[in-house]
Amino acid sequence: MQLVDIGANLTHESFGHDLDAVLQRAREAGVGQMVVTGASREHNPQALELARRHPGMLYATAGVHPHHATEYTEECDAELRALHAHAEVVAVGECGLDYFRDFSPRPAQRRAFERQLQLAADLAAAGNPKPLFLHQRDAHADFMAIMKQFDGRHGPAVVHCFTGTREELFDYLDQDWHIGITGWLCDERRGQHLREIVRNIPANRLMVETDAPYLLPRTLRPMPKDRRNEPAFLPHIVEELARDRGEAVEAVAAASTATARAFFRLP
Repeated sequence: MQLVDIGANLTHESFGHDLDAVLQRAREAGVGQMVVTGASREHNPQALELARRHPGMLYATAGVHPHHATEYTEECDAELRALHAHAEVVAVGECGLDYFRDFSPRPAQRRAFERQLQLAADLAAAGNPKPLFLHQRDAHADFMAIMKQFDGRHGPAVVHCFTGTREELFDYLDQDWHIGITGWLCDERRGQHLREIVRNIPANRLMVETDAPYLLPRTLRPMPKDRRNEPAFLPHIVEELARDRGEAVEAVAAASTATARAFFRLP
């Protein structure tokens, strides 16, 4: 089983002391490629540096998460554009809206989101289209309205760490966007509805991710003592996903890997 983890926060401080061991465990588990999430001015260059240190295995995104929207200045925009000149940076984002936490004022979130969609549109217009790595939580109407402003002007899009409703899922699929599924699926308190609807995602729109070190699958056994999620646990998520879809594990693994490689243009 060869897997691609499309969202791992490997610049997180919890990986600072043992990243090489984390990557080795991932390889042994069949997770051969990982996309390191860039979500702030601090972590975007770190994600690129990790990708450069591990060519062919790690790739990076560069963007500003809605939690950090207030840091989106003209200087920040210039930094992002410089980062996207590098081939190792394979997607714009993580970007979007988060009205659940509201760590940044909503007008600032909307402005930062629009600026990053403009960046994606400019890259596409310049012949260097990069996919969008999107975040949406409790902000569906505004999220869809802002995306509609840029309809047809950006590359493919994935709504990463999808936790939303059936209606939201079909809105995204109607736009031909991709869906990223995490260990949220394994949470009997919050993820039960996902088990019912993941079978509706076409195989060529479905990708998998850990969102490590967050969202440790609650059904994982044995549980790591430090409660830290890591890419080596991705096969567990794929097994649960396959069961909920009524498909063979190998089929879900092969399809999600092929989809991820095509989406991010990975070798």
